[in-house]
Amino acid sequence: MGLYDRYLASRVRRNPAPLPERVAVVIAERDLLEDGAYRTLEDCFAWAFEYGADRVLVYVSVLDTGAVPAIRRVFERCDAPRELAVRGPDDAERADAPIQVSIGLGGKHEFAAAVRGVATQVEAGTLAPGDVDGDAIEERLVFPIDPDLVIKTGAERLSDFMIWQSVYSELHFTDVNWRDFRKRDYLRALQDYQNRQRRYGQ
Repeated sequence: MGLYDRYLASRVRRNPAPLPERVAVVIAERDLLEDGAYRTLEDCFAWAFEYGADRVLVYVSVLDTGAVPAIRRVFERCDAPRELAVRGPDDAERADAPIQVSIGLGGKHEFAAAVRGVATQVEAGTLAPGDVDGDAIEERLVFPIDPDLVIKTGAERLSDFMIWQSVYSELHFTDVNWRDFRKRDYLRALQDYQNRQRRYGQ
């Protein structure tokens, strides 16, 4: 770790403000298909747990489901520090692991699937219309965890990610592309998070 990285790490550790327990990283599909992408993933996982996270979510939105097998292989090559679960757009089973990866067609797709699931139960008579609430939707999401911090690499542009889950999250944008993402970039995201006052929609 260089001198500047040590300086940032010291500032983060000495700051009395809490660190995020649930961190999400939004990565472009093309970045994960480049050489060395899995090494950056391994490093990012290690940084997150080093600085207090107990859950790490990786969200990859794909344009074509044909890319899903190749992206799955990227994560299969990772030497993850904790258990890792990968879910694709056709995986209905929910995941519960310290590291959770969602490879999908976007938050709209996930939300629409959850609504269809609720509608199917209402039609079948196993769920009363009056019982349809936020919990009924959330329990049908592949990853129902609400991240404290969402890091979006590759410029300040919102994408179709975790529409439901990130509504009260703190968003951090960096111009750095995923392949160039370093520890100092992660520490800057933590600093940004610590300097904010979370309002949870209030």
